[in-house]
Amino acid sequence: MKLFERFRYRRLAILALVAVAGIAGALWMLGSIPGPGSGEEIVAVYIPRGAPFGQVVNLLDQNGLLRSRLLFRIMAHVGNAPQRIKAGEYEFTKAMPPGEILRKLVDGDYRKRPIAVPEGFTVRKIAARLAMEGLVEEKEFLRLAGDRKLLAEMNIPAASAEGFLFPETYTFYKGLEAETIIREMANQFHARVTKEMIEKARERGFTLLEWVTLASIIEKETGLKSEMPLVAAVFRNRLKRKMPLQSDPTVIYGIENFDGNLTRRHLERQNPYNSYLNRGLPPGPICSPGMDALQAALNPAPVNYLYFVSRNDGTHHFSETLPEHSRAVRKYQINRKSSGN
Repeated sequence: MKLFERFRYRRLAILALVAVAGIAGALWMLGSIPGPGSGEEIVAVYIPRGAPFGQVVNLLDQNGLLRSRLLFRIMAHVGNAPQRIKAGEYEFTKAMPPGEILRKLVDGDYRKRPIAVPEGFTVRKIAARLAMEGLVEEKEFLRLAGDRKLLAEMNIPAASAEGFLFPETYTFYKGLEAETIIREMANQFHARVTKEMIEKARERGFTLLEWVTLASIIEKETGLKSEMPLVAAVFRNRLKRKMPLQSDPTVIYGIENFDGNLTRRHLERQNPYNSYLNRGLPPGPICSPGMDALQAALNPAPVNYLYFVSRNDGTHHFSETLPEHSRAVRKYQINRKSSGN
């Protein structure tokens, strides 16, 4: 009798395994069936952080990605997927099988966006670009960029993250918190700026904040790498002689809602960034300087220039004396304006 029962239990176990294998095989086959639409139809679906599984199913169904909500639910629960789905923005085709959709959701194979932050971008421009991509809320990003506690945690010795969000091409995805993005950009700054560079800045008489501030002005004054050491020399020479820097970009930075037309009235209006009225460096950076500008601030050209003026072709004329500078201004600016060119 015992032998018969043992044989029966073994038989039942085998039948159960066969049944499970059959169900698994059937689910695998059903999970491989293409979705209800075309393979050329790409759909972006954002899964919010903390979204319940029912909401995930609704989002997929509303976007025309599921043939059967019930089948998708069964497949998900058999694979214990509901607890492992990761938040983020995903791209699917309408022909994608449900099994492939689940795999992407569980693996976190979400859409990653390359975001270029060029040299010379301000915090406001960075926030606007990220907001345009749907990655952050602009006001929240700007608020965090001035959060004293966060700045201290990121070792930023300033009242704002301006200048310390390193210009680079980043890979972000929808669902990242604004704070995480700011931290990543600040970490990139600290990764690229070495202790040796900071020490060299101190030897030149600059704190970290002062060095980055000077580099940001250089960045805004010229887009030519070859000119940056010359521009750096002009400002270094002016600082040594306690002359005003007289940098238009600093004045522009201090103007709320600047319309693109810098006037004499702007130059005569007092604000902390008006380097025509205030001597020394402004209170902080005016943009995110790149490595070329940071290096130029540490290694100015060995020249005695005190002035420079645009040649209107992307380059500048540099002068040691005011009379020479005045002649250059007449040649490249005043005469050009009077001739209508």
